[in-house]
Amino acid sequence: MFRSFFPRPGLFFWSALGWATLCILVWYLFGEALGAALGFPPSAEDAPPVIGIGYFVTPQFVWFYIYYALATALFALFWFRYDPHPWRWWSVVGSSAILFSTYFSVQVSVAINEWRRPFFDAVQNALSGASEVTSAELFSLLIDFAEIAFVAILVVVATSFFVSHYVFRWRTAMNDYYVARWEEVRTIEGAAQRIQEDTMRFADIVETLGVKIVDSVMTLFAFLPVLFALSAYVSELPVVGEIPAPLFTAALLWSIFGTGLLAVAGIKLPGLYFRNQRVEAAYRKELVYGEDDASRAQPPTLRMLFTNVRKNYFRLYFHYFYFNIARYTYLQADNIFVYLILVPTIAAGKVTFGILQQILTAFGQVSSSFQYLVNSWTTIVELQSIHKRLAAFEAAFDQRPIIEPPELSPHVAPSGAD
Repeated sequence: MFRSFFPRPGLFFWSALGWATLCILVWYLFGEALGAALGFPPSAEDAPPVIGIGYFVTPQFVWFYIYYALATALFALFWFRYDPHPWRWWSVVGSSAILFSTYFSVQVSVAINEWRRPFFDAVQNALSGASEVTSAELFSLLIDFAEIAFVAILVVVATSFFVSHYVFRWRTAMNDYYVARWEEVRTIEGAAQRIQEDTMRFADIVETLGVKIVDSVMTLFAFLPVLFALSAYVSELPVVGEIPAPLFTAALLWSIFGTGLLAVAGIKLPGLYFRNQRVEAAYRKELVYGEDDASRAQPPTLRMLFTNVRKNYFRLYFHYFYFNIARYTYLQADNIFVYLILVPTIAAGKVTFGILQQILTAFGQVSSSFQYLVNSWTTIVELQSIHKRLAAFEAAFDQRPIIEPPELSPHVAPSGAD
């Protein structure tokens, strides 16, 4: 699954994590001073925020682009020399490009959040009649939003296009890797399905799940400072009173609660999904054999195999029943949670409408990032089951035993051989 596409996967991912951590530390500890020395000074603390498309071309942003490109080039150069994998351009450079485009997409959200305060404050002032707000000012702010939205469209479309190609290259690498070893694995139950369907589903899920987790991490990096800054407008929370960084603390604790709740409620789902693929494959294989062999796919055999299918589906339905109760109850409560903790602040009139919009957006972004497991639990469960199937499939390469449930098929030995 991984060695077909990445050079030395274990070492590669650990080195990527270590290099990313080092680069982040250098950026936050010395990046500002180094950028200023190179002619990219940071914005003054009392400078007004940049609204509109100019947000992406400030000196600090240009310096970050250069810094990221240099960090990527050094990492890629090491791996190109250390292990010149045939898919290195896609797996090394392509992965870095996806990280950057995802980060840029998150910055688009930050730029929109910066736009919210002046626009909604202007709307509030216009509706209250407290100040003179001209149509030209509102139109100007709407044009600023249109510029940001245009950039967002370009980035999202380009990222989606590139990620689709990236994932299909990964599927191609897996396909080539397995097909080259077909003689070693052709006798394994469901070998054809694993090469064709499981690699396809693995690639599709990685496209969805991988981009989401990268987006969640990047969103945290971008919006956590925003949420910390906005916490200055919230002096206390209901019940608990005054606490440090109230918005951040509330988002973190609420998300941990939701993740723990869903993890407990869905603990049995991965095993059931994995078994579901087994029983379906055993039933399908018997039907295929029956097309060429009259002695196979007899009614008693098919009834027994389909009974296994039915039993597993009914178990899956039952466990999903209470899992969905927990999941949807939490998600519906999440819709009003931020309003509940802001009631004292709103009632005291301590924030303007524009600041309220910024708080709602920033809190929602941070909270949804922490809730990655909650929002993606079903997809993670499916990926786990596919990973188990492909891992069992790859065990044949090392001639390790492949443990199959013996009741799946009367013609399939527990080892998985025909």
